[in-house]
Amino acid sequence: MSTESLPADIEDLRIRTREFIRSTVIPAEPRPGERLAQSTRDRLQAAAKAANVFAPHVPKEFGGQGVPIQYWSAIFQEAGYSPIGASALNCMAPDEGNMHMLNLIATEAQKQRYLVPLAAGTSRSCFGMTEPHPGAGSDPAALLTEATKVDGGWSINGHKRFTSGADGAAFCIVMAHTEAVKDAPTGATMFLVDFDNPGIRLGDNIHTMDRAIAGGHPHIYLEDCFVADDAVLGAVGLGFTYAQVRLGPARLTHCMRWLGLARRSLDIALDRIERREMFGSPMKNLGLAQELIAQSVIDIETSDAIIDKTAALLETNPRAGSAMSSIAKVHCSEAIFRVVDRAIQLCGGDGVSDGLPLAAYLNEVRPFRIYDGANETHKWAISRRASAARKRAVDEGEPYLADVHGSDQHGSDQHGAAAGSTDLHAADLDTELAGIR
Repeated sequence: MSTESLPADIEDLRIRTREFIRSTVIPAEPRPGERLAQSTRDRLQAAAKAANVFAPHVPKEFGGQGVPIQYWSAIFQEAGYSPIGASALNCMAPDEGNMHMLNLIATEAQKQRYLVPLAAGTSRSCFGMTEPHPGAGSDPAALLTEATKVDGGWSINGHKRFTSGADGAAFCIVMAHTEAVKDAPTGATMFLVDFDNPGIRLGDNIHTMDRAIAGGHPHIYLEDCFVADDAVLGAVGLGFTYAQVRLGPARLTHCMRWLGLARRSLDIALDRIERREMFGSPMKNLGLAQELIAQSVIDIETSDAIIDKTAALLETNPRAGSAMSSIAKVHCSEAIFRVVDRAIQLCGGDGVSDGLPLAAYLNEVRPFRIYDGANETHKWAISRRASAARKRAVDEGEPYLADVHGSDQHGSDQHGAAAGSTDLHAADLDTELAGIR
């Protein structure tokens, strides 16, 4: 990755993180396909604190390294070189996204109650957005969970599924539909719900191909779940607006972590072809192997570049950064899968065995094309943003470029056909993507 422009303190943290992952974390990895044991997680987190590489994204006042978001990628990629690296550094989903949102939105009392133990690694959390059909998935407008205002607080009823990290979590940030209350609009509201609340119940776990997220992906049920008024995160009715604080960075940090794993997959493939001979020649000299390696390098470098652009936008223009994170999420999730898949191909039979970790890596990165909003939904939003932006530009005086010379059709007719009827601005799409992990 490009590190020349990193400030000296960030580069120092990157180097120390790199060394910590290789010397301490990788030797502690479970066998491919197995989950990280809680005791190992605790030991690694203690070691990360001792090495002063713990919680890179968390402000220093809450025990983290205080790295600005535009520099997260350099650190998160180093952590992601191991599938358990982010857990060891306490920058794994869904906790990392929840920490970021709590820091920006929560009251001081909420920060002390929820963010402080989360940042210290002494508790875990989850985010309750996704619901069974026909509820919210990639379309948050379908939100069915309801929160009703009652004396002294709220009563929440609903059913969530794919609530990543819920098993063993201390609390859940629950997204629920709320009607207009006083000056608050009808919309969605976020609630902080402790798992010792008698109104919330953990359901069956959904068994998936990935293993990296502690706590799995269970169902949760909320049945007349009472929470006090101080459980509201942010303002009533503005849940989708606040979700953007979480969504953009959370999509991007997935890209960062998995890109680190793609780099390790490429290193495995490069080591393989260095010593393996076929047809009387080292594999590295065979054109077919060179093509696979070159395409993987291209996928890694383009992913790295788009992550950096998106991270910079999230810092300077969060709305534009959130939109760009959709592009980054689609590109990186597909490119990273290709890199791991090519590495498997270059390693042959060993690649699909548990003698190498590549097959387990493929299981980890494949769901990324669904998590954080299915890629198809993001592509739909990307296309609509592009159409809306171009229509506005033409309406504001940019020349219309699709007139066909010599055609009997009038330019104005073509203009009307090309522009279409969409009046959707890019900002209006910010809340149309869910699947929040």
